[in-house]
Formats: sequence, structure tokens, C-alpha cells
Amino acid sequence: MNAANDRSAAPDRLAGVASAALAIAAVSLVLLALVELWQVIARYVFNASPSWTEPVAILCMNTTMMLGAAAGVHAQRHFGFFVAVHAAPPWLRRLLLALSRGVQVAIGLMLAVWGLYLCVQTWDVRLAGIALPQGASYLPLCAGGALIALFAAELLFRAPDLQREGS
Repeated sequence: MNAANDRSAAPDRLAGVASAALAIAAVSLVLLALVELWQVIARYVFNASPSWTEPVAILCMNTTMMLGAAAGVHAQRHFGFFVAVHAAPPWLRRLLLALSRGVQVAIGLMLAVWGLYLCVQTWDVRLAGIALPQGASYLPLCAGGALIALFAAELLFRAPDLQREGS
């Protein structure tokens, strides 16, 4: 089969989105480390523990976790039945890859929908220690879940490269 007819050789239209998600996750991880560093310095050096560091650290952690997981799904390195796929014969690999990606889409949609529900339900409640709504803590869950579903759906509808994905 030549590359012109192979759907898996199609350009990756979501690579930029995945790169942006990974960049935001990396920046959020650095911010998390800086916030925790400030928490330790303020508490043990200045004896004045700031109240805003915990909710900001949780928001950074949620952002890092969800956007990093979404980028992992795009890179086909996260949320997969890797051992089963690699051990299976080629005819079964296609089925296992499709099943895996279908599960990824379902999980991503569930995270996005329930994250949005939690976001909306808690938007009027203020976080302790910072002037942000409680619902802001769930925004990364919504975004990450939607990206997981989007990336998995794109992989589901693209023919698998069994040499890359299943060997």
C-alpha cells in the first residue's frame, strides 16, 4: 500500500493542539513548583503562610494532570491496552486498538461532561484564600476530558499503523 492511499500517513491535524496542551501543562507544572516553593519559604522563613497557595497549587496540578494526559493520548502513550495489543496477532490488534480508543473517547467525554457539571454547580462558591470561583478548579477537567475525547476520536477514525502501534 502506498502512502497516498494510507490513511495513517495523513497529516496530523491536531499536532498543534496537542503541542499547545503539553506546553500549558509544562508551564503549569513549573508554576506549581514555584507556588509550593513560595509556600515553604513563606511558612518557614517568614512565619506567614499565605492562604492562596493551596487553591492555586490544586488548579496548577489539575491543569498539568489533565492536559498532560490528553497529550499522552494524542502521542498514543497513555490510556491503552499496550501489553494486549503488542502480544496480539495483527488481525486482533486492529480490534483492540479500536476498542481502546473507543474507551478513551468514552472516558474523555465523561470527564468533560461531569467536569462541566461540577464547574457550573460550584461557580458561585468562592475558593477559600483566593478570589476565584470553586468552579475554576474543574475547568482543566472539562478541557482535558474534551481533548482526550477529541484525540482518541481522531485516532479511532484513522487507520492504525500496526508497525508503529502494535509491534
